[in-house]
Amino acid sequence: MAHALHGIKVVDVSQVVAVPIAARHLADFGADVIHVENPQTGDSWRSFQAGTPGGNVGVPSDINYCWETYNRNKRGITLDLSQKTGQQILHKLVENADIFITNLRLWEREKFAVEYDTLRQLNPGLIYGSLTGYGKKGPDRNAPAYDHTAAWYRAGMAHMLSGIAGIGFTVGLVDTVAGLALFGGIMTALYMRDKTGVGQEVDLSLFNIGVYQLSFDIAGALVTGVDSKDLVPEQLAEQDEALAKRHQELMYEAEAAINRLRELFRENIPNPLAIDYTTKDERIIHLNVLQPDRYWSRVCQAIDRPDLENDPRFNSYESRIENHLELYHIVREFFSSNTLDELKPLLSKFGIPFAPRQKLSEVINDPQARANDYFVPCDHPTYGRFEVLANPIRLSENPATIRTPAPEFSQHTEEVLLELGYNWEDIAQFKQQKVIA
Repeated sequence: MAHALHGIKVVDVSQVVAVPIAARHLADFGADVIHVENPQTGDSWRSFQAGTPGGNVGVPSDINYCWETYNRNKRGITLDLSQKTGQQILHKLVENADIFITNLRLWEREKFAVEYDTLRQLNPGLIYGSLTGYGKKGPDRNAPAYDHTAAWYRAGMAHMLSGIAGIGFTVGLVDTVAGLALFGGIMTALYMRDKTGVGQEVDLSLFNIGVYQLSFDIAGALVTGVDSKDLVPEQLAEQDEALAKRHQELMYEAEAAINRLRELFRENIPNPLAIDYTTKDERIIHLNVLQPDRYWSRVCQAIDRPDLENDPRFNSYESRIENHLELYHIVREFFSSNTLDELKPLLSKFGIPFAPRQKLSEVINDPQARANDYFVPCDHPTYGRFEVLANPIRLSENPATIRTPAPEFSQHTEEVLLELGYNWEDIAQFKQQKVIA
């Protein structure tokens, strides 16, 4: 059986979910994918699932189904890219590759000499697949990010899904969509290279994919300025004041029950550095420290408790798990004593992975979204100028464009039929037969 991507060589310098699964899609269709890991730490995704050393998420199993799902069909090597020799070996791989794919942060790419501008000098035909957390521009371009922070919370998904049915989310849901989008962008770039011989960068971000997954609601917010989640109580109030009052009472009761469930959930999570907290001004902020040992010192500084760093109750991953309830209440007290505006710069200063739960009105005005052109103007012949969502897949040489508005009903029927060789007499007959409108 012939594989669609047989002969295509891919260098995969990534970890966790979104980019590894994009590379796995390439491997599934026959590409030779070489997954590069750090020789000391490896890919942290190897030890994420319950049943693996240090893992505590998902259904426990001796089979590492997590690792297998995202990295099948690949070959694996180790390289220390902090060393010059490791960089030279990687560059040698890239010289003969078709695709380089990565989710290293921008400062890491520069440090390890794997930026697009560096690699395309080695291989002008290279397709460079890039995923960042928040985009290549803006104040948070180098901020640490996961799908729970960049997409679920900051892009507004947690806000839209919160309520009676929205008390949690699953692992990697936005990551897998981002991986599929990156795969699609890379295939588009490969198609263009086949026609022109020129490689290019394919770029997208988790934040943008989260916004994209809320396309319907974000589009409405851009045009009207209204958060669709606020509509139900307003519409009820207009129709029936008593019904609106009862709706509000039930929502308060439901929210109170959800808050009790949320507190029970928080208290029983083994890693209290990877859950959400409520701030002094009643905002939700999500911590997503999935590598606690790496960030522990910084967390202690961020919450103004440097004394905890060497406290025997918390100075190791195992001790923090054992004393997770005590640690949870310490962190909870800190967050509940500070407002969201006070916490954001503090957590950013120490490089802690986090995100606030944003409303749609905040998402469409987010400086990071604006800096990376998530929304673009559209000139419509009927409605005039308004903003729409840009395509989240960015190609450096052949970017997506908005060329026409959505078609009016049957607008191009005659045009297309004429292109097919039918004449006006045929078209008149089709209309009479009600084959066309």
